[in-house]
Order: sequence, then C-alpha cells, then structure tokens
Amino acid sequence: MSLPATPAAATLQTGALEPGARPAPPGPVPRRVVAATVVGNALEFYDFVTYAFFAVYIGRCFFPASTPLGSLLLSVAVFGVGFVARPLGGVLIGALADRAGRRPAMLLTISLITVGTMGLALTPSYETLGVAAPVIVVVARLLQGLALGGEVGPSTAFLIESAPLGRRGLMGSWQLASQGAAGLVAGLMGLSLTSTLSPAQMQDWGWRVPFALGLLLVPVAVYLRRAMPETLHAAPVQPAQAGLAGLAGLRRKRGFIALAVLVILGGTVSTYVGNFMTTYAITTLKMPPTVAMGATVVVGVVTLCFGLLGGWLSDRFGRKPVMIWPRVAAALVTVPAFMALIQQPSPGMLFAVSALLAALTALSATASMVAIPELLPRGIRATGMSIAYAVGVALFGGTTQFIITWLIGVTGDPAAPAWYVAATSVITALAMWRMPESQAQSLDD
Repeated sequence: MSLPATPAAATLQTGALEPGARPAPPGPVPRRVVAATVVGNALEFYDFVTYAFFAVYIGRCFFPASTPLGSLLLSVAVFGVGFVARPLGGVLIGALADRAGRRPAMLLTISLITVGTMGLALTPSYETLGVAAPVIVVVARLLQGLALGGEVGPSTAFLIESAPLGRRGLMGSWQLASQGAAGLVAGLMGLSLTSTLSPAQMQDWGWRVPFALGLLLVPVAVYLRRAMPETLHAAPVQPAQAGLAGLAGLRRKRGFIALAVLVILGGTVSTYVGNFMTTYAITTLKMPPTVAMGATVVVGVVTLCFGLLGGWLSDRFGRKPVMIWPRVAAALVTVPAFMALIQQPSPGMLFAVSALLAALTALSATASMVAIPELLPRGIRATGMSIAYAVGVALFGGTTQFIITWLIGVTGDPAAPAWYVAATSVITALAMWRMPESQAQSLDD
C-alpha cells in the first residue's frame, strides 16, 4: 500500500518525522491500518473474554467439585491464571516490538492466541481425559495470557503512531473499541447458543462453539497484519544497543510506569466486573442464561460506542478531563446502581446497570490508554505500555472475579462487586490527577 509523500506518511513508514518536518494536520488514516489492528485485537480479546462468559460451563467440564460454588471458584481461578503470564508477555513481546517492529510482535501474538484457543476448544472433559484435561486448559490460558500481555503495548503504539497529532485520541480509541466489539460478538454468540440449545447441550459441547468459530478469523487477521506498515524507526539498531537503551529508558520511567499501573487499576476492575455480570446474573440474581448473555451484548455495544466517543472527546478537551471525571462518577454511582439492581432484579435493570458501568469505564479507559503511551519515548513505548497494562491487569483484573465471587460467598452481600469498583475508582482517579496532560505531546524522540 503506497502512501503520499507527506510528513504524516513519512512518520508512518519510518517511525519518525523527517528533519524540519512538522506533524500533519488531522487527516484520513488508511482503513487497512485500523483494520489490521482492530481485527487482530478483537479476535484476541474475544477468545480471552469468552472464557469468562462461559465460566459456569467450563467449571463443570474441567473442574468437578463437591459444590457448584467450588466448581465455579476453580474455573474463575484458572481464568486468573491467564493473567499471571501477561507481565511476561508484556516484557518479551513488548521488547520485540521496540527492537524489531510493531508488526512482527503483533503477528506473534496472533499465533499464541490461536494455539491457546485450540487447546480450549478441543480438549476433552475431565470425565473423559482425567487430570490431563485441566492441565491442558491451564496451559492454554497461559498462552492466551502471554498473547494479550504482548498485544496491547505494540497495537496501541501502532495506532497512535499511525495517526496525525489531532486525531491520536480517536485513532487510539480503536484499542478499547475493538475490545467492545469482541465482547459484543461473544455476547451475541452466547445469547444465540443459550436460546437454541438445552442446558445439557450447552454443558456437553455448546460452550466450545464460540472458541471454534473464533479460529475462523485467524487467517483474516494474519493476512491484514502481514500487510501492515511499520511505525518503528527504519534505521537499523544493534540488538545489544537497543536492549541496553531499553533497560535504561525503563529505569528512568519506572516511577511513571508504576503510576500508570494505578491509572489502569480502576478501568481493569470495572471491565472485569462487567465481564462477570453474566455469571453474577446467573448465580447471584438467579436470572436465566439468555438474559445474562443479553447483558454482555449491552456491554459490548456500549463499550464500542463510548470507547470511540472517549477518544474523540480527548482530542477536543484533553486526556485528563476525559480520564478523571467518568472515573469519579463510577466511584459515586456504582453502589447505588447495584443496590437498585438487587432490589429489582429485572432484565431491564440488569441491562441499565451494565450499560452505565460500561459507558463510564470506556470513556475513562480510552483516554488513559492513549495518554500512557503518548508519555513514553518511542524506543520503550511498546514495552512500557505492555508492562503497565499487563501488571495492572494481572494484579487487579486477574483477581477481580475470584475476589468478588469469594466476597459474595463469605459475606452474603450481593453488592460486593460495586463496593470493589467504587474503592478502586477512587485510587485510580487520584493517580490520573497526577498524570501530565499529553494531548499535544510530540511522539518524536
């Protein structure tokens, strides 16, 4: 794909502005650039979150226990195993993206997620295979965790480096919007299956269908990513020099990366509470699976739309206001919203609460996902973003569903997820307040 010889095009091809060149004004970005990132990113998140949506069925299939709660807790714990591998994936694949380029790193993540998803889709049950079945599932989750740990940094860096200065927020918002699209498709798939299959069929084989269908998109994602332009520096850099420079850069930015982890905290907890709404509606509110899956569709649609809106607003008003105020609102309204849902556990109320939480999360998270890599030098942008995101999600996202499931079981308080969201939102809002504004930040080293 050829690009016009403009400063913006030079940046897209070489990763840096030509001497004396100025950033181009807002203009169109090649659709293939967006599609290459969005399709692959959505596929990886689709495969990952599908596990959360079908945790009840997966728990019964691979983790038999004396009580349904015990089986669910084991299934949710293995969901968290995927997060353990995220920091390692962030370091290794992020470093690859900063040395060899964004494109090879993003091709590697597609390969890893494919192998992990095949493991989940094809592994026989515990009843058939014995203890080897849960072992294979754990390995598959680790591969998925490696992939997602290494996906977010390179793909976010690629998106903002591909965009002109005035549209980086909107361009970067496709990172979160693609996650919303993944949740939407997974939710529609779950809703369709639970509406047409009996509970026995869902338990026997129905939950495997979404994983198998996700594999059909792999060739499309690989094709698009192989044709991607590169946004890293074109000038060759010796691996040893790049490694030393990267380590030094990460050491200099360690305080900022620690702050970024706290910035990611609130959105991560809110996101995984939103993903947990399917299980929450079935096990705590005693709603039918079809209604519970409908909530995931609502969350997907809202995340997709409000993610893009958050990016657009951050281009107009700056990153910090769009980061902070929705997170403050989440701290204030989540508990009352859950109380209303518990008192009136109707489908309409479930959808409304899910939409509210998803909208506030998407607005805030989009701006922060753009701001963090904007404030990192190009040479460590993918690695730094990957580490901050992977550590934040591993520490807080990977434990969220287990913690709230345990809290509900121990305390008997069905509002436990809301209190957890409110507390973490306060911490994140304070961390966001300490972040510099990055809307006008130059990406040129």
